[in-house]
Amino acid sequence: MTGFSHIPVLMTEAIDLLNVRDGGVYLDGTFGGGGYARAILARANGTLFAIDRDDEAVRRGRALEAEFPGRFAILPGRIGDLQNLLAARGVFQLDGAVFDLGVSSYQIDDPARGFSFRFDGPLDMRMGNQGQTAADLVNTFPESELADIFFKFGEEKASRKIARAIVERRGVAPFATTADLASVIRGVVRPDKSGIDPATRSFQALRIAVNEELSDVDAALTQAAGLLAPGGRLVVVSFHSLEDRLVKQFCAQAAGRAAGASRHDPAALFTRAETPAFHLLTRAPVVASDAETKANPRARSAKLRAIERLAA
Repeated sequence: MTGFSHIPVLMTEAIDLLNVRDGGVYLDGTFGGGGYARAILARANGTLFAIDRDDEAVRRGRALEAEFPGRFAILPGRIGDLQNLLAARGVFQLDGAVFDLGVSSYQIDDPARGFSFRFDGPLDMRMGNQGQTAADLVNTFPESELADIFFKFGEEKASRKIARAIVERRGVAPFATTADLASVIRGVVRPDKSGIDPATRSFQALRIAVNEELSDVDAALTQAAGLLAPGGRLVVVSFHSLEDRLVKQFCAQAAGRAAGASRHDPAALFTRAETPAFHLLTRAPVVASDAETKANPRARSAKLRAIERLAA
């Protein structure tokens, strides 16, 4: 992976909120380039476990294990299975967990992974090396299912038109590359005033569907929160509205609040838990500074939310 790099987003804010202490046991649920993991290990003399399903990320993790013997371990797997992965290492309680959700720059910037239409590459999009590829989906799924994917996971208004165009084109020749698919989508969706490439939302939707990202995140939040010791913290950085909505609702419910309930609605008075198990550390999401977004445009959409487990 020489020549690739990944700049961790909101790293200082995330590690500060994680409140790393000597002797603590922590989880980096999305190892990626290892930026968060290295910062956690440098902050205090604790133990850190990290998870990643990407073989390249696991290889980077092995190198970090050699730097921090006895203090760090990389666990190959999915975050939705974190409870079992940690249990296999004899870990049943955490002092903190952090997640930097979404796709990493290593994955986006490698044409061979097929995540981005900025480079022409195989239409893959898998974060790991198992399961269906994006090509499998666009070449075999019924038109209605493709439309649902684009609408649900990409919030794409032209989802039906895109699905119809894909089905018509694959009847002539199957899709094999990112450039091929992006070209068909651009032929259906016109550029808007935002300046965002017309293929952006559809590519996001396919990536989420291929990797089952939202169900993985949902399971990971529940499991990580359940493992936290009193005073333990859960810190999550998300990059698009679907992720942030899920994280926001989870944090609000964990803290005994009804997410999105109007303060003028009497029913909201009855939706709070009698004894919340968590405290909201971020009533509003933490966002990147102007300096960070200027240095790293990917930080523009990042939102950080955090909760802390209360004493029993």
